[in-house]
Amino acid sequence: MKKEVKKVVLAYSGGLDTSIILKWLQDEYNCEVVTFTADIGQGEEVEPAREKALKLGIKPENIFIEDLREEFVRDYVFPMFRANAIYEGEYLLGTSIARPLIAKRQIEIAKLTGADAVSHGATGKGNDQVRFELGYLALNPDITIIAPWREWDLNSREKLLKFAEKHGIPIEKHGKKSPYSMDANLLHISYEGGLLEDPMNEPEEDMWRWTVSPENAPDTPEYITITYKNGDPVAIDGKELSPAEMLTQLNEYGKKHGIGRLDIVENRYVGMKSRGCYETPGGTIMLKAHRAIESITLDREEAHLKDELMPRYAKLIYNGFWFSPEREMLQAAIDKTQVNVNGDVRLKLYKGNVTVVGRQSPNTLFNSEFCTFEEDSVYNQKDAEGFIRLNALRFIIEGHARKK
Repeated sequence: MKKEVKKVVLAYSGGLDTSIILKWLQDEYNCEVVTFTADIGQGEEVEPAREKALKLGIKPENIFIEDLREEFVRDYVFPMFRANAIYEGEYLLGTSIARPLIAKRQIEIAKLTGADAVSHGATGKGNDQVRFELGYLALNPDITIIAPWREWDLNSREKLLKFAEKHGIPIEKHGKKSPYSMDANLLHISYEGGLLEDPMNEPEEDMWRWTVSPENAPDTPEYITITYKNGDPVAIDGKELSPAEMLTQLNEYGKKHGIGRLDIVENRYVGMKSRGCYETPGGTIMLKAHRAIESITLDREEAHLKDELMPRYAKLIYNGFWFSPEREMLQAAIDKTQVNVNGDVRLKLYKGNVTVVGRQSPNTLFNSEFCTFEEDSVYNQKDAEGFIRLNALRFIIEGHARKK
């Protein structure tokens, strides 16, 4: 039985699918609709969503279009990169990390407009439905959630197009439609579906949109220096940049040099395996640089424990638990480790590769007096004998016992 809804905040891209959802909500729930369109660096104009919403009968005061790029990078991407988070060894969580921000802003707009429901366009097969709805409920446990893909019978492209035609929803045509399902933000772009559904098929070169092929990248390497403060990148080659400016600039470097392409089969939270391709040019550079500056500023056990916690942290983000107490607990621990993660990392960018060629920090723990291969006056090599024998003591005891 449908719950009665007076007003709903819809995550609205302005595209065909969410325009259909908008009309469907009006008809099926007979409720007032508020549209929310977020600019998180997806590379598309967001203002046209206003005109489309107006044409579909949305009141001007119920249309929210917001530039969230700085907040996205500052409060979501950067904290995640302080953890060096990677899901299943490769995925830099580009889609996953954008969902909690959208969910948070939807709940805030619902409060602002007096809406009693929120809605999204995620399908019933994917991870995004989980990410959105865990975010909604963490921030407002009493909110009503409408997930059209789990309710309606518009389960094919043909049915969606017929619905659009019947209700006068414009079906825009921009030449040949991409065969892939794509998602983009300032951190990455993803590709799923089409020929990728056979994991043996190599992606077509013209699928990639953000990076040149490494084979076609410049034949001369390019060097850049990234400056870090408290674990976050703050400048490139001495020029200070805001968080969104930083990621935008690193994306340009990555694009030019063919950096950040990825082809993986991942385990979705809802249970099935999914093959996806990703381009994360700036993020790939950031991850390499961050690990480099940590290598000289973190204590050994601190760094190792952080690496042990990282897969758990990454899984929490992938599965949609950004607002969970355990993620916040881990974030507090991770952020504490970043106090002395300051300094410069020099990188060489060349044909799809990011190579660390230098690192320095005012908080460095690297001490050449102790690690030199030349003569030194601070380390007594004879001390190593006792260290080794104490560590081997249990082996020695066990060995003697076995001889008996």
